[in-house]
Amino acid sequence: MERILVSACLLGRPVRYDGTGKRSDHRVFERWRAEGRLVPVCPEVRGGLPVPRPPAEIHGGLGGDVLDGRARVLTRDGADVTEHFLEGARQALDEARAHGVRMAILKESSPSCGVARIYDGTFSGTGVPGEGVTTALLERHGIAVFAENAIDEAAAHLADLER
Repeated sequence: MERILVSACLLGRPVRYDGTGKRSDHRVFERWRAEGRLVPVCPEVRGGLPVPRPPAEIHGGLGGDVLDGRARVLTRDGADVTEHFLEGARQALDEARAHGVRMAILKESSPSCGVARIYDGTFSGTGVPGEGVTTALLERHGIAVFAENAIDEAAAHLADLER
C-alpha cells in the first residue's frame, strides 16, 4: 500500500501560523485517511517554529531559490526564519523516505507547502505562481507533490503508482 505525505493542517491539526487547521473533507482524502495511507507532517513546526507564529513569506524568489541560497523566508517584521523552513523541509523529506512515500498532498499557498502558488513576499495577500520550500525539496527528490485542490489528480497518480 502506497503511503502519502500530507500537510498536517489538512488533517485538521491546529499547526498553521494562526493556530488553526484547514481540514480537507474530500471523499478520496477521507478514504485514504481511513485506509491509514496518510503520513502527516508540518514542516514549519518540525523546523522549530511555534504555533501560533508570525506569518512568513519567501522574499527574492521561490522555494527552489531558498534551497539554493538565493532567497530568504522572512516574517512580516523582517525576522529571518529561513533556517527553520530549510530544516522543516529536510525533516519532511526524511519522513517521506522513512515511509517509502512517492507522493505528497500539501497545503497550497504556504511558503513551505505551496505547490503551484505562494505569496509574493509583500504580505499584501498577492499570490504568484511558484512552490514552497518543502515542495521544492520533495520534487527534487522525485516525490510528486499535489495541492489539496488537486486530490482527483493525486488519486490518478496513486493509481498509476500502484499498477
